[in-house]
Amino acid sequence: MILMNNFKSEPAALREDMLAAAQRVLESGWYVLGKEVEHFEAAWAGTCRVSHAIGVGNGIDAIEIALRALNIGPGDEVITTPMTAFATVLAIYRAGAIPVLADIEADTALLSLDSVERCVTQQTKAVLLVHLYGQVCNIASFQQFCEQRGFYLIEDCAQAHLAKSEGRAAGSYGVAGAYSFYPTKNLGAPGDAGMLVTNDADIAAKAGRLRNYGQSVRYHHPELGLNSRLDEIQAAMLTERLKWLEEFTSRRQTIAQAFRDEMNNPSVRLLAAPESKDAHVYHLFVVTCAQRDALQAHLANEGVQTLIHYPVPVHHQEPCLSIQRDPDGLHVSEQHAATCLSLPCHPQMSDTDVQTVIDAVNRFRVA
Repeated sequence: MILMNNFKSEPAALREDMLAAAQRVLESGWYVLGKEVEHFEAAWAGTCRVSHAIGVGNGIDAIEIALRALNIGPGDEVITTPMTAFATVLAIYRAGAIPVLADIEADTALLSLDSVERCVTQQTKAVLLVHLYGQVCNIASFQQFCEQRGFYLIEDCAQAHLAKSEGRAAGSYGVAGAYSFYPTKNLGAPGDAGMLVTNDADIAAKAGRLRNYGQSVRYHHPELGLNSRLDEIQAAMLTERLKWLEEFTSRRQTIAQAFRDEMNNPSVRLLAAPESKDAHVYHLFVVTCAQRDALQAHLANEGVQTLIHYPVPVHHQEPCLSIQRDPDGLHVSEQHAATCLSLPCHPQMSDTDVQTVIDAVNRFRVA
């Protein structure tokens, strides 16, 4: 079976470096907010070409802390997408703000700027732009839109490690960007981990306090924070994994290009090609098919594992049935959720694996 992710097949050298990193932390005797976190924060800030990076417990905390650092809370509306992991919207709720859902573009599954405009009210404070599947697209237009309206642009970069638009990294366009290092991410830890990135020193300072109980110096708490600290072992291992990220990303892009070049089944639609090679890092390679369940069953029979990201849009989740949304509806999101399917596209796939996936997709026939 060709798996969606195959951690056991990662290079032995990487595994050895991660074990050495863990040993380094254990021998140091310092396990929380130490030199390993500082080192990885600096490395990730340099990778994203931003001034500040603040390590936190996970991706959802990174979004919540970004919102709270901007004083976005009760009564404030944040526009985002229903086609995302539930954590995106949950972070808005946890900050005390009001999520508002705009629809997506059919060709990319990314947030529709036209739909965002229809969602604007006097209470709108921010747009939370999700770089879904690892693609950065039309971000300059969102940046301009937010600047003209006086809104904050916040980037959910959980799937977009190393993605760039016009040479600028995901997370560097908005006032803040939120990264997840969940194990399945393009840069994943063997556990939960996250990062907030920003060029604003005040946001960075407040985020640093918020992640640590709202503490400024030991035992002094000028504000109410939370416990969301990237730990030393995860930071140390992420430092080692970061050394492989460029190579792994290039492999994902090579696989995706082979899919684009050779998949030619009229029943299976590929999403739009990225605006440039670096604009998509293929955390997921997603297709749509009107007979999605039949396609998934066919691929399983061919030895290809697939997953659905995401089968239930946010506004169909039980706690969110009355959530605010585009007055014209979220029809494109609903259609995408009913037809999307994620194919394996990870750096441990061999050329034979890649060809197997292509051939299996091309052999699918509608009954």
